[in-house]
Amino acid sequence: MVRTEPDDTAAPMTPVLRAAAMLLAFIATAAFSVVLARLTLEPSAASEPLTHSNLRPGDSIRDYLAQPAFRDTVKQLGGNLLLGVPFGVLLPVLLPRTRGLLRVVLVTGVVMTLVELVQGSLVTGRAFDIDDVILNTTGALLGYLVLGRRLGRAVHPRRRHWWHGWTGSGKSRG
Repeated sequence: MVRTEPDDTAAPMTPVLRAAAMLLAFIATAAFSVVLARLTLEPSAASEPLTHSNLRPGDSIRDYLAQPAFRDTVKQLGGNLLLGVPFGVLLPVLLPRTRGLLRVVLVTGVVMTLVELVQGSLVTGRAFDIDDVILNTTGALLGYLVLGRRLGRAVHPRRRHWWHGWTGSGKSRG
């Protein structure tokens, strides 16, 4: 039986187009970093009495879902999901070694954990929340599945290795 794989050998990008795509991804990543810092690392003195750290997965999500203000629930949960999407879309384009579902999830999880640690320890009115890390990482996963995987492969196609020529029957495809 011959094993077929998706065709990743579509017309390769020209070096100029690849450089332009990577430059655009770099600019988008820089812009996203500024937005991320403004949203997560700016002090909020008014929120200080309301903040509390959450180390138990699901607690904050459950609290948001239980509150009567649906708009606040969507803002908190949806905002945290959306905050992770750029990781899933941009990482595979900017850094080809981060292409892959597990790698995107791990890199996003580490970065968001660091952001939460800084928030919780250094920023007034902010706290560490493990559910934010979970939601951000889920957003990155969705971004990767919807768009990042395709963009990453378009800019950095898979290399053909000698073992890609083998079929399930042991014969080379030539």
